[in-house]
Amino acid sequence: MTQRHTYPHTSEETRELVERAVLVGIDRGRSDWPLDESLAELGRLAHTAGIEVIATVTQRLDRPNPRTFIGAGKAEEVADTARALEATVVIFDDDLTPSQQANLEDLVGNIKVLDRTALILDIFALHAVSREGKLQVELARLEYVLPRLKGMWGHLEAERLGGGRGTRFGAGESQLEVDRRMTRRRISDLRRELKAVSAERDLQRKARARSGVFRVALVGYTNAGKSTLLNALTGAEVLAYDMLFATLDSTTRRLALSEGREITITDTVGFIQKLPHGLVEAFKSTLDEVNEADLLLHVTDAGSSQREAQMAAVREVLGEIGASGKRSVIVFNKVDTIDESEAAALQRRYPAAVLCSALDRRGIDDLLDRISAEAARDAVTMTVLLPYTRGDLVRLAHERAQIVSERHTEEGTELGLRVPAELAQRFAEFDVLADEADQQ
Repeated sequence: MTQRHTYPHTSEETRELVERAVLVGIDRGRSDWPLDESLAELGRLAHTAGIEVIATVTQRLDRPNPRTFIGAGKAEEVADTARALEATVVIFDDDLTPSQQANLEDLVGNIKVLDRTALILDIFALHAVSREGKLQVELARLEYVLPRLKGMWGHLEAERLGGGRGTRFGAGESQLEVDRRMTRRRISDLRRELKAVSAERDLQRKARARSGVFRVALVGYTNAGKSTLLNALTGAEVLAYDMLFATLDSTTRRLALSEGREITITDTVGFIQKLPHGLVEAFKSTLDEVNEADLLLHVTDAGSSQREAQMAAVREVLGEIGASGKRSVIVFNKVDTIDESEAAALQRRYPAAVLCSALDRRGIDDLLDRISAEAARDAVTMTVLLPYTRGDLVRLAHERAQIVSERHTEEGTELGLRVPAELAQRFAEFDVLADEADQQ
């Protein structure tokens, strides 16, 4: 079936629409994620990349055609539609094998053929800001391109013709071989650079761990409102756009809880259905923030028609990175987009979840209370007598622990504390209750 249309979008934070696309998807009868919903998401991805959707072509298939993904006749229909509507690109809602992509490109002529992974990689390249993010995206793109190489460095052919065969690349070496060799070399360089950047990030994470600060990470489907929620919780000014994959680089902010305890909250890259495995691997060092957090806030768009499927997609990626067993709290954000009866039904179905709106701050205090309660679960209660010579520990207690009581004696400062478990050892030798137990 072919539909001609311009897909409606709400975000203005995208590139100017400079290309025209025909979207292609196959219906395998999935009840958890209907084809129309999947294509709608693909349309939003295209718009984020600066591409106008002018038509969609769908086909019911139990399994993809090994040559052209869709049936041969449907592939001809796609080619005819793309040419008739003067499309510049055809985008498939699944991954194509290199041979499928090559066969389709031969069929459509001078029109680009992209799959879902290529489109997501293009968006990631647009939004990467930090050095690490750019390196991760380049690595993922080159690993995707490597099996599809057909002359990526075409300009080198001119150099070869000008310099004579074998003068630079070795006798009998084809352009494709040159391309592959250069790509593999660049991949190796990128992995080495990322390893160095990752080591630096590890040092920062270990320093935060030694400080005993309770660490919270925001995870969730792309465009669930994680960055806006981070701003609402911490008063930070992280850029938050109504678009897919607005955040690629993790951002960490400090937050002082009502009892005086300081924690950190990290915003992470959003997940999506059919998230390419190569991207998960490339962003592993960034996603380590998730694995090393003490608590995950699984942020979900309360108003999404695919809420359950999106939550399942997030759980799948968490499992892929080894974080499925982490302590987590489900946070239904954007409750301002649903009515009270739907919110009540959602709370009944997920009684342990927190409902909030980062936009109008509804439920934000409830979420802060929940974070405080979760942080308190890791606390150790102790009474310490700190000598006046240990002002460093007094300062540490005020910065990192909850002060239950405080009084000054001739021997020093006596503090009743609730201390993060990771920090308790720093105060252990001054624990009054432990000393009394030893003397009995």
